[in-house]
Amino acid sequence: MREHITHPIIDSDAHYSEFLPLFREQFLEGVREVGGAALGDEVSAAPDFWRYLLERTTPMGQAFGATRWTAMSADERRQSNTVVPGWSPPHSNMLDRATSFAPRLLHERMDEIGIDFSILYPGLGLVLPHLDPPELRQVACRVYNRIVADAYRPYADRMTPAAVLPMSTPQEAVDELQYAVTELGFKVGMIGHVARPIPSIHANHPELFSVAFRVDSFGVDSDYDYDPFWAACTSLKVPLVAHNPSYGIGFRRSPTNYIYNQTGNFAEAGDILCRSLFLGGVTRRFPALKFQFLECGVGWACVLYAEMVGRWNKRNIATVNEHIRQARAGEPEFRRLLKEHGSERMAALVDTLPASPVAAEDWSIDDFAAAEIETEQDVHDLFVPRFFFGCEADDPVTAWAFNTKANPLGARLRATLGSDMGHWDVPDMRGIVPEAYELVEKGLLDEAEFRQFTFEHPREFFAGVNPGFFDGTVIESR
Repeated sequence: MREHITHPIIDSDAHYSEFLPLFREQFLEGVREVGGAALGDEVSAAPDFWRYLLERTTPMGQAFGATRWTAMSADERRQSNTVVPGWSPPHSNMLDRATSFAPRLLHERMDEIGIDFSILYPGLGLVLPHLDPPELRQVACRVYNRIVADAYRPYADRMTPAAVLPMSTPQEAVDELQYAVTELGFKVGMIGHVARPIPSIHANHPELFSVAFRVDSFGVDSDYDYDPFWAACTSLKVPLVAHNPSYGIGFRRSPTNYIYNQTGNFAEAGDILCRSLFLGGVTRRFPALKFQFLECGVGWACVLYAEMVGRWNKRNIATVNEHIRQARAGEPEFRRLLKEHGSERMAALVDTLPASPVAAEDWSIDDFAAAEIETEQDVHDLFVPRFFFGCEADDPVTAWAFNTKANPLGARLRATLGSDMGHWDVPDMRGIVPEAYELVEKGLLDEAEFRQFTFEHPREFFAGVNPGFFDGTVIESR
């Protein structure tokens, strides 16, 4: 297969696993060093390290486990609507399982797997940005990044891990980003929306935070101005990747059925963040930034992009106000038609009908103002080349991204291969590339589109933000 494919293959979403006995030792040592003796003693005293962390997550951490669910009866779970925790079977391929734990083994197998370069994402590390209180969250992310940077630094020619960034405030995000990039050498930042209390509820019932909260996605209606963080990412030339679920929020709160909660949850999480960044004007104000959404496919993005084009055409402020002005001017004709064609009772009551309050004056709220959208081409230019979408090898919907006849303005969305290798449901890492190539064999993509999917789009994302991203790697001269 790789002899036939002449271009490099970049994997935007590989996963590693933490070897818990070693990781626990390194983590506890790091917490004591970074956070001080008191926090170190507290964490070290926990009889169950993983349980200790899960009990201190905000609601966004529910995707990774909920310890109180296990202690409840079925009736208690239903009465409290406590979401069933995320879970997965163990990996059944022992070679691949060991590969996800041992960086050197992964490095040795890259040619066998058929992938030239991989961006790596964590297991336990996905929980850490959602810890509370803030000190624990910030210390945990700092320690975790130090451990991971040391583990993967020797293998930088074939892989690079993403830095775990706490995003609860712009300042903590900036602080960890600067440390991770300038001190540890990270080249990718992992972000994800955060859970916020609803003030009117939280003031009197803080115990309801796990079920009554709002999602802050850093753009529309954010509690903070995240522009200092976006500016830091621009200055440091860091591509940003979202690897966040929506499991346990909204309508994904079944206390009994994991699949009901899990199916499509990464797509919904990507949609929440992508909409917020676009309508919040982030891609307008920071033209050098690019964002990637992982484990979500691209179908939802095709819908979102088409909807943004369509909604701007119908609901831009000029069009809305033209409708209002026409409605205002046509009010006498509207009443005449009702008197002439309505029933006797309707005609008698027409003059009691108040004028529409919206039609009394022009509408002043422009939902597209932050993004400064003036034409549908602006929608294309601030969306299509700025957002990238990780698609797994077995996802047939990937082909939609390349359908320039279906996508408005002939757009080709930036789908990228995200292998998910290291997870139990990728049973053989050697099958990733052949499975992805089935898109060509089935006539869903041509060879040029497959090259874009597996090489040109990810290169455009990473090197488009940081031209030196692939320096010193096997991709450098390609």
